[in-house]
Amino acid sequence: MPAQVMPAEVPRIMANVFARSNSVTVETRDAALLKSATVGRGPISDIAIDGDTVVVANFGDDSIAVLDADTLAVQGGVFTGQPTTVAVSDDRAFVAVSSASYDAIAVIDTISSEVVKEYPLSFTITAVTTSADGKLVYAGRAGDDGVDIAVIDVLAERVGTIYVAKGADATIDALRLDASGRRLYVAVSDARSSRLMTVDVESSRVRATLEIGAPIRGLELGMDSTAYVLTSDIVDGGALYFVDLVKNQIAGVMSVAQAPTQLALSADGARAYVVDYNHVAVVDTDDRTVVAELTVGARPSAIALRGDRLYVADYDSGVTAYAIASPTPMLYSQFVTAPSLVAPQPRELASAV
Repeated sequence: MPAQVMPAEVPRIMANVFARSNSVTVETRDAALLKSATVGRGPISDIAIDGDTVVVANFGDDSIAVLDADTLAVQGGVFTGQPTTVAVSDDRAFVAVSSASYDAIAVIDTISSEVVKEYPLSFTITAVTTSADGKLVYAGRAGDDGVDIAVIDVLAERVGTIYVAKGADATIDALRLDASGRRLYVAVSDARSSRLMTVDVESSRVRATLEIGAPIRGLELGMDSTAYVLTSDIVDGGALYFVDLVKNQIAGVMSVAQAPTQLALSADGARAYVVDYNHVAVVDTDDRTVVAELTVGARPSAIALRGDRLYVADYDSGVTAYAIASPTPMLYSQFVTAPSLVAPQPRELASAV
């Protein structure tokens, strides 16, 4: 159904920054509790942050809430179809929503809390990411006989397609665009195995494939051409793979969590945060060890990072904010040698429907 604007004062989405603090781990060596809030009703499927704004996709409430990142106070939001995943960039939230009629990417202005555009898409949307400037949106889709990526040009309001892999049981678990905007990394799982695929954005072609193994649950890119791939196996539990993207090979692996579902990485790559069924594991990526575990008032479902802040969403409508160690500042040489952030336009674009 079409998204509806939800005023900030609607009681169903009222935040309570005190109600859950007595059930949260307050201090660890790596994190200190700041605030905890209740947002909407039921499970939160995803959470993302852009500057001073936190965007929460509440699957149990069919709503998107916009929060102040410092106070966790609700600034506004909208009611939508069932939201599953969200990406944010440049005061816009791009939310995958599902209804009885179709799946779509809803574009929400996070300042006004208004839906400014909706892109209906065929098939099931399973992952979303954006270019650094928010002008291109990539939506991973699972169809009847394979997986592809819908590429939405936000300014031109046109949609193109990158074909990824065949297989009726395949799904795209995660998408990440590199800093140059030229390589899109795609995590694909099926009943037999999983793999990390490298797509050249300009040509819309798969350039490399790396077999991983167990179903993939998370993907992040570090500054040193390292990809972090989180997997979950029903027998062996969770694992975090360290992938050398230059050589397209696995550089290392460590066991982490029992049934992990999501991954986040600090800006300097020093810490990885893994959502497990009853806590969030904090990983030192240099030593490849778990250095802390954070327990919130309910089962955690999603996480987001902003500098020295970690936000944990859960299955009981909760959002908890932690203070964490600030990432190491990038050196000037890392800026001057970094590729341009301007993303090329996808080819063969068709009008959006």
